[in-house]
Amino acid sequence: MSSSIRNIGIIAHVDHGKTTLVDKLLQQGGVYRENQAMEDRVMDSMDLEKEKGITIRSKNAMVEWNGTTFNIVDTPGHADFGGEVERILQMVDGVLVLVDAQEGPQAQTRFVLRKAIAQDLPLVIVVNKIDREFADPLGMHDRMLELLVELNASEEQFNAPFLYGSARDGYMLNNLDDEHVDMAPLFETVVKYIPAPAVNPDGPFEMLVSNLDWSDYVGRIGIGKVSGGSVSIGDAITRMGAGGKCTPAKVSKIYKFTGMGVVEAGRADAGEIAGLAGFDELRIGETLAGSPDQEPLPFVDIDPPTIQMRFCVNDGPFAGKDGKLLTARNIGERLLRETRTNVSLEVSESEQLNSFNVSARGELQIAVLVETMRREGFEIMVSRPEVIYRMENGVKVEPYEDLWAEVPSKSLGDVLQNLANRRAEITRMEHQAETILLEATIPTRGLIGFESWLINTTSGAGVVGHLFKEYAPLCGEIPTRGNGTLVAAADGIATGYALDTIQKRGKLFIAPQDAVYVGMIVGENTRPEDMPVNPTRTKQLTNVRASGTDKAISLEPPVQLSLEKALEFIAPDEYVEATPVALRLRKKILDPSLRKRMAKAES
Repeated sequence: MSSSIRNIGIIAHVDHGKTTLVDKLLQQGGVYRENQAMEDRVMDSMDLEKEKGITIRSKNAMVEWNGTTFNIVDTPGHADFGGEVERILQMVDGVLVLVDAQEGPQAQTRFVLRKAIAQDLPLVIVVNKIDREFADPLGMHDRMLELLVELNASEEQFNAPFLYGSARDGYMLNNLDDEHVDMAPLFETVVKYIPAPAVNPDGPFEMLVSNLDWSDYVGRIGIGKVSGGSVSIGDAITRMGAGGKCTPAKVSKIYKFTGMGVVEAGRADAGEIAGLAGFDELRIGETLAGSPDQEPLPFVDIDPPTIQMRFCVNDGPFAGKDGKLLTARNIGERLLRETRTNVSLEVSESEQLNSFNVSARGELQIAVLVETMRREGFEIMVSRPEVIYRMENGVKVEPYEDLWAEVPSKSLGDVLQNLANRRAEITRMEHQAETILLEATIPTRGLIGFESWLINTTSGAGVVGHLFKEYAPLCGEIPTRGNGTLVAAADGIATGYALDTIQKRGKLFIAPQDAVYVGMIVGENTRPEDMPVNPTRTKQLTNVRASGTDKAISLEPPVQLSLEKALEFIAPDEYVEATPVALRLRKKILDPSLRKRMAKAES
């Protein structure tokens, strides 16, 4: 049975065609009828994934082709979701590496490929989008070989087969002069070069839990590759948890993947990717075995969390107006549930009342969590991201990252200056036509806000990726926000009359008719200090009409801050108040008199 199975992951940078390729494989594998409308980007099922154009959570798909079952696993490409990548690669027996025929391998390709090479997985390299006007498939062939050498690929990985094609148009080629027909060459190459699962079908049942799902009907579902024996509904098995603790369990449901959906099955055999239900508790990385006498399966080490933020109960004047889930118990239970499916996230209670410390691989990972909770009806306050320091041999150390960036040549000066301010050390620079490839070592502190800055500075043309490198001694001070804020000094509704005066002091974050409260940040000051303002002030009317007193009010559109930009903007004494309908910036201490006293006490 396992000899007719291929478990494969897909590695690609954003917009290199990964999701389109999966869509076409599903179509040509018969998942869609000829007259059935295909859903675009089926592998990006979360709303946030479609909005941000990234893969956050891995998904499974299954295609049958010429008697072979292909289990396809989508892998996140952003370094903040490295925990997701590392455990997903344990379910597969080889990977497709997808590169754009014009852009070539980029930061996210490098990040996941490094993980796959470290696990000694066989590779199949697909040069996609060869139909583009400036495509250079042979040049990309050479660049991929250079990257494999750089990442210390084995001889077998270096000699990986290459395919060329267009996922959008539905064809793959072994050679560039072959006829454009269909995706069959890709299916054939995977069967030939990616091995069947290395499993023990005659041994006892064992499976490493690599992913978790949830059903309101059966509860927690553990997903993984059956690496030994088989399991059937009703079987008594053992859950091997942390510290070797064994807990008996009974399999109540078995799920298998078909197309983009799941079906119930009575049995799962060695080599198959399946979901098992019947557990009160289950965590990623645990082993499910046929008996407690078996040894637990090894689980790959995850890169450590390097960023921490504080999640607090919303105590502002508008608490409870937008959301329904706002108590410490609601927030704590939701964060605990997140840690069960996200192995790179850590949650602990803060020393501050009604707050939690959330540690992760990067600010984007936490921002995605906050945005998800907002959409579920939560109200929370979130602090500015801070790096996690350590003490090693009596010395305070901080995390550093390897950084890769692609920037337009015309932006190089600005990028280098910004990286220098962030204490980055440039290790490599390579010119490619109108693009510059940069490599650097940078403290994680310096990464906070850099990606947004780069996208704004390069008008979206800049691309960045990073990977945890090491903990090392502190590099010195890194400048943060240089400007102060405009802080509301009154409760009420903002007026155009007041905002017309306030906008002369800086950039506004609010518009007329927006509700404000004391301590809420309504704009960015042009000067370094914070400034109290009254956005609710109205014009005093008299019965005397003077010439020239009635002038037209002309307001600049308010700055619309995304969640990521808001988290990067706030200072250590500020919060982002995130609710289902609004993002507000505020001071941690709302009362201005108390805020002044606290500032004096700390100085």
